[in-house]
Amino acid sequence: MPNISPNHILLFSTSISIFGLLIVLVLAFNPPTTHDGFFWRKPLVGLVFGLVCMFGIFAALFPRQCSHSFYSPTKNSHPTSDRIHVGSHHPDCEAYSAHVVHLGNHTLCAACTGLLVGAIMALAGTAFYVFGGWSIENASLPIALTGAAGTVLGFFQLKFRSFTRLILNMFFVLGAFMILIGTDALTESLFFDLFLIAFIVFWIFTRILLSQWDHWRICSTCKSPCEVRKAKKNWG
Repeated sequence: MPNISPNHILLFSTSISIFGLLIVLVLAFNPPTTHDGFFWRKPLVGLVFGLVCMFGIFAALFPRQCSHSFYSPTKNSHPTSDRIHVGSHHPDCEAYSAHVVHLGNHTLCAACTGLLVGAIMALAGTAFYVFGGWSIENASLPIALTGAAGTVLGFFQLKFRSFTRLILNMFFVLGAFMILIGTDALTESLFFDLFLIAFIVFWIFTRILLSQWDHWRICSTCKSPCEVRKAKKNWG
């Protein structure tokens, strides 16, 4: 069997992600007129999405344990400062300065921090929506559309730096949450809810691939002989 290039995988996943967002728009403007009436719909959907958020929180706190494609700083990474790196999986390299935020003596990955904050807020919002009696029926369409916009902006976070990148990653997760609850209120369908959660997981997968591609792009143009650059030089 021929080898599949990572570029082809990225192109495929991006295309499917766009297709999923188009489905969200179709559902938002043309919700089904019949509802399944499943009593445990909200708790079940909240549980499944909550598990996704919990995994996202773990992945944001321990990125290197969750992906072998993320690399830690090495002795050949040419440190640019004496800051302590906490929760950052990027090499201490000037080329990655847009990928981190500095809080005191700590350097944090902007993307992971944004995803962490967004996942915590989405988890709290899910609990409030499922168990707190939060009624959004009169605003379900604007919520779903705002969520779609937030998710789309999250895919463009690679174009921004530091705190802006952090905020866009936060809205990427919150956008997925808003899409889910807005569409749930519109369709009241367990099938569509689980279908959207599957797409949310796929959007996260695509978001990870985009970050990996961005890391490869940075290291492929770098002339430093560090181990990180050597490990990332073959994207495909």
